[in-house]
Amino acid sequence: MPGFRLALGFTLFYLSVIVLIPMSALLMKSLSLSGEQFWAAVSSPRVVASYRLSFGLAALAAIINVIFGGILAWVLVRYRFPGKKLFDALVDLPFALPTAVAGIALTALYSSNGLFGRYLEMIGIKVAFTPLGILVALVFIGLPFVVRTVQPVLEEAERELEEAAASLGASRWQSFTRVIFPTILPALLTGFALAFARATGEYGSVIFIAGNMPMVSEITPLFIVTKLEQYDYAGATAIALVMLGISFALLLTINLLQAWVRSRGTRAAEARIGGRA
Repeated sequence: MPGFRLALGFTLFYLSVIVLIPMSALLMKSLSLSGEQFWAAVSSPRVVASYRLSFGLAALAAIINVIFGGILAWVLVRYRFPGKKLFDALVDLPFALPTAVAGIALTALYSSNGLFGRYLEMIGIKVAFTPLGILVALVFIGLPFVVRTVQPVLEEAERELEEAAASLGASRWQSFTRVIFPTILPALLTGFALAFARATGEYGSVIFIAGNMPMVSEITPLFIVTKLEQYDYAGATAIALVMLGISFALLLTINLLQAWVRSRGTRAAEARIGGRA
């Protein structure tokens, strides 16, 4: 690699071209609105309802993926069973599948006459064209981020620590909570952040299954597209700017929490080593 100054200059240039300049254009377009116009565009009841739906369901989907994605990563790493390679490959399917195709497939499965939807409606659960359908789509597209983040950490985890805990009389649950979980917690937080970020801006797989009813199942990305179709570019960029700001603040908080967890784990490890010495 070249020297520090050259590498840093190239990094800043590339980051500016790919990220900072487009974000600056978004800000400049939003500034064409007056303060009152900006506030009216981003705080109408319909827009606020879309914020609540998008961020709330994105967070809920990320939490679900952390729980079940962590279990799936554990099974793929710790157990051997027939078809393991196939299941491991299926995890990446949401990466390769076009989002529109995923949305159509989920709608076909969970609609009132779909394979799953017809039976769910018999017990009073309606999935397609409701917020629950949006949640299903967001869980689908966010699962690989958690699995592929946690899986390498589990593979590199030292089995000797678990064996030592077991030899000292720790139960399996104690070994998991005190030895394994602290090790994979930063990876779980990273997977949560990635799944949350992916779900927040998801559009293709959601519009087919959401129903897109204002104040009920209308996500913010769809509202932005609607503004663009109405040639209200300033209003669309204003809503996008607010969404960008909220997303950045949440991701920054998660990253700070992840750094704190890692530093705490490092201090604990150093304390153990010092105690042994």
